[in-house]
Amino acid sequence: MPRQQLDSLSDLSDGELAGQLHDPDRGEAAREALVLRYQTLVRALARQYQLPTQYYEDLVQAGYVGLMKAINSFDPAVRPELKPYARACVAGEIKRYFRDKRWLIRVSRRDQELLLTARKAREELTAELGGAPSDEQVAARVGVPVAKLRHAYLAQDAFAAESLDAPFSADDARETGELIGAEDPGLEQAVAMDAVRLHWEELPPPERRILLMRFYGNMTQSQVADRLHCSQMHVSRLQTRALAFLRGRLLTE
Repeated sequence: MPRQQLDSLSDLSDGELAGQLHDPDRGEAAREALVLRYQTLVRALARQYQLPTQYYEDLVQAGYVGLMKAINSFDPAVRPELKPYARACVAGEIKRYFRDKRWLIRVSRRDQELLLTARKAREELTAELGGAPSDEQVAARVGVPVAKLRHAYLAQDAFAAESLDAPFSADDARETGELIGAEDPGLEQAVAMDAVRLHWEELPPPERRILLMRFYGNMTQSQVADRLHCSQMHVSRLQTRALAFLRGRLLTE
């Protein structure tokens, strides 16, 4: 839209611009003039609700969606000025964006809204106190128990997940992914047990029965001997032979 045409509309009130929205010749210019008039409001609200810096422009875009909804449904006969209605629509759209699009896991709407309210309260208290407020002070300002506030703070982790490829810290250049997780000791055991399963049927039935009672039934050799009506020495000999057989099979694979 030519700048000169927009400048000619800048002196018109919100209601006068709204009256031209459905004019085939002037509607587009009137709509653009209202967007320019309230673009500062959109960015201010996006900054107010912003959490991680990298999502600021996403919030601005959501805010502009809210502004367009406000402009398209603005009725100067109901309210002469667009600003209060635009503020409500922009804030509502940004909150909806938080609720529906940005959270990595499901977080209750109550915690989402408390997190945003607490962030604003923290900023206000920081300005008033000249320093960072405690959780107790923030909780008192927003009127919730400290435990509930801290629970809401956990929601931020669901919103702003860090990349596993990012440096661990300013002093440690290793990637975060290198420092988390570990080898599962149960994995090696599972592989070994799967190998045992392949050769299990090669064992004589008495030896299979002894191994089952010893290692799955958690029975002692004496208890196994009592159950089988034999000596503990006999149980020990069969167990040793069976384990040696399986070990030999595994080592040759």
